[in-house]
Amino acid sequence: MTSNFSFIHKQFKINGFHYSNEDLLQFASHFVKEGEPYQHEIGDFLHHWLNDDDFVEVKTSGSTGIPKNLKIKKEAMVNSALATGDFFNLKSGDTALHCLPTQFIAGKMMLVRAMILGLEIDIIAPTSKPIFDYNKMYHFCAMIPLQVENCLENCSNIKTIIVGGASVSNTLNDKIQSIDSDVYETYGMTETVTHIALKKLNNLLSLREGTTKQSAKPYFKLLPNISISQDERDCLVIEAPNLSEEKIITNDIVKIHSETEFEWLGRFDNVINSGGLKLFPEQIEAKLKKHISERFFIASKPHKTLGEQLILVVEGNIDTVDISAFSELKKHEKPKHIFTVKQFVETTSGKIQRKKTLELISLS
Repeated sequence: MTSNFSFIHKQFKINGFHYSNEDLLQFASHFVKEGEPYQHEIGDFLHHWLNDDDFVEVKTSGSTGIPKNLKIKKEAMVNSALATGDFFNLKSGDTALHCLPTQFIAGKMMLVRAMILGLEIDIIAPTSKPIFDYNKMYHFCAMIPLQVENCLENCSNIKTIIVGGASVSNTLNDKIQSIDSDVYETYGMTETVTHIALKKLNNLLSLREGTTKQSAKPYFKLLPNISISQDERDCLVIEAPNLSEEKIITNDIVKIHSETEFEWLGRFDNVINSGGLKLFPEQIEAKLKKHISERFFIASKPHKTLGEQLILVVEGNIDTVDISAFSELKKHEKPKHIFTVKQFVETTSGKIQRKKTLELISLS
């Protein structure tokens, strides 16, 4: 299939009905004029998709900086949809569930995949607990971790679930091991037109030849036509000519295991240098997640001799954190101070803004 953003697959359906380009414009207008707020976003996007522009304006989440509007080429969005279709072997007539807000790239791409690949997509409200036809089988769906958590008992009706927007906790990772759905964590950003790599989280028995479910360690696997390297900071550099005309230099520190696989270690801007040791907060947080029920993150405060000293920041009105929570940590990974914040500062998409939250604390 060649890239053509004016193309609407003849088997494309929304909520059980076929739509031509003209019909889809009428459908969009109805959503804009009479729909719920989430439907307004869908109608607005469809209007922009079907106009004569070769781009769509997309708002970034603001999780790693100030939210901004980017112009994303429609051809790049088509190419992204085709790559995802190839990776998961999605075919025309397959069913999809759309339960994400369409104001961000992930929600927009669910619609583009359906239009380009010929999927039959059902649209529901993007709530924290998606309410859908629990007796219907779906081939594909994208969710945030909280949505997966809240509908675990019905997730087995969905063959493939991709999860993004936030990290998957150890607790949730343990829970999804018992469901039939194949669950993948995504790696990507607005600039890469959603994900450029996926990591399988469950049903790992056949992940690699010669490994068992217990020993298999999943890495992010690249989609077709993507190549990666590292810069002098060990941060990921992405070359995706079908998605971006320029190299994308990230702030994500990674370990590359092969031409098609990499391991995510943490954010460069979060790395803590304590006494000459380079510490990755995200890796320490992964060890703590099953021991601390409140939201939290690892950060640092200035120290005269070490340069930086590890601290733990916990959300809520709590008195203490059980010291046994640190039992799995190495000596240099253990926080030396614990701070509490009534409520973390978040982006509009619910991601924690660490630096702004730290500004609420006296670190002297």
